[in-house]
Amino acid sequence: MTRRLIMNNSIYVKIPLHLLFQIIYLLECVDIGLYDQSVQIDYNNVLFALNKKKEALELREAYSRIIRANDDGSRQSARMQYLEQKRLLQEGF
Repeated sequence: MTRRLIMNNSIYVKIPLHLLFQIIYLLECVDIGLYDQSVQIDYNNVLFALNKKKEALELREAYSRIIRANDDGSRQSARMQYLEQKRLLQEGF
């Protein structure tokens, strides 16, 4: 019997960044092909959502490097890196 957990979408939790990365890495190591299709769908949804969160955090960090830049040259370089990272994410890379 498959048990589904229904959660309230308006409740958020904070976890350490290193734990997020560790969860993603661990999930990517699991051979999900051994499980029922409904579990595979849930797995794919969870892994996708965690990766999207990771990408959003990385993009936010890239943007903060623009704000924290010491001079115009570093700010421009950080801006170019941010825009490139954003473009790659939008393309689904």
